[in-house]
Amino acid sequence: MKIFKPTVFYIIMLLLIAITANAQKKLNIKTESLSYTIGDEKFLSYVAYNDQSAEKRPVVLVVHEWWGMNDYVKRRTCQLAALGYLVIAVDLYGEGKIANNVEEAVGFSTPYYKDPTLAKSHFDAALDQIKLNKLADTNNIAAIGYCFGGSMVLNFAKMGENLKGVVSFHGGLAGVPPVNDLLKSELLICHGADDKFVSSEEVTNFKKELETVNAIYTFKEYPNATHAFTNPDATEMGKKFSIPIAYNEPADMASWKEMKTFLKRIFK
Repeated sequence: MKIFKPTVFYIIMLLLIAITANAQKKLNIKTESLSYTIGDEKFLSYVAYNDQSAEKRPVVLVVHEWWGMNDYVKRRTCQLAALGYLVIAVDLYGEGKIANNVEEAVGFSTPYYKDPTLAKSHFDAALDQIKLNKLADTNNIAAIGYCFGGSMVLNFAKMGENLKGVVSFHGGLAGVPPVNDLLKSELLICHGADDKFVSSEEVTNFKKELETVNAIYTFKEYPNATHAFTNPDATEMGKKFSIPIAYNEPADMASWKEMKTFLKRIFK
């Protein structure tokens, strides 16, 4: 029995991988690395799209967690492509960096928290690149972000980025203050009610700031959901690094559904 159980587990995992790969193949989801430079620095973003049609389609930019350009953000990129969008996972750090531990993640992300204009310049470079794609409907562009990425896309919107909509999944809320006439995007904020990285005061202040500039936003809060609730790897990583993050399937499914409805509406 000790040999049989793990064998069954690995067979199931292999079947799930095969099913996912087959589904992606049937949908003709194409993926490719997009390399470009800013000054002397190289960036390696990741593009995915459904290749069944040559028609232009809305563009969605995805900004990664503080871990960087890992498999999670690439999986999300492919899922969005399956919905019919041209999608680019933005390499905000450069050179496709991936943090192996919390210390590296803090080191990689801190400069962008300190200098939002630096983060926006890297985002803008990726945006300029994806606009050149023949499939891009440049009149319909949105951005989503996870954790660190959620903080960043909210900042970009408040700094005046010309996006139809922005979605933050368990992102930080203590970013740059919104300014009248700069915020053009509609916002969807998907927040875990038990997020230990975001205080109730931050939530209250965030909402007040948006209301002072008459922002159009929806704030969804999911019970029992912590930071990183959309990432199936979060529970294991939380235990490994002793940080309060965990996967929450109901919150993940509910927030993904909210995002799909939001994108469909703003791109209508």
